[in-house]
Amino acid sequence: MAGKNQTEVLIDGRIYRLSGYESEEYLQRVASYLSSKIAEIKKAEGYHRLSQELRSIMLDLNVADDYFKTKKKAEGFEEQIAAKDKEIYEVKRELVALQVELETAGKTIETLRDKQAEDEKKIAALEAQLAQRSGGGGGRRH
Repeated sequence: MAGKNQTEVLIDGRIYRLSGYESEEYLQRVASYLSSKIAEIKKAEGYHRLSQELRSIMLDLNVADDYFKTKKKAEGFEEQIAAKDKEIYEVKRELVALQVELETAGKTIETLRDKQAEDEKKIAALEAQLAQRSGGGGGRRH
């Protein structure tokens, strides 16, 4: 297992040392997100008159709101993926059925070609017999 990564991050104008098993880049992105959320809620009317506890709760609620909206969006994507997977399965199933149908048609064509060749041989043989019976086929009688 990889060791913990440590990095210094800037959150709301203050430097903090974070450590975790995630990459330093990830820790920086988390800190940046949190800092931008703090900046966003600081713009709310009356924010500066709130107690530190209410400010903290407001931040928590905003982060939770983002989480649930993102989770709902992810679930929507998962449903879309499931629908696409089902559609792909149906298309593959149809493709297999068409391949079987094509293979069957190919075999039928081959059988018909063989039969045609046999029939042409029979016709040639019958024409030869007919020519022999009619006297060699070349002369005319007057």
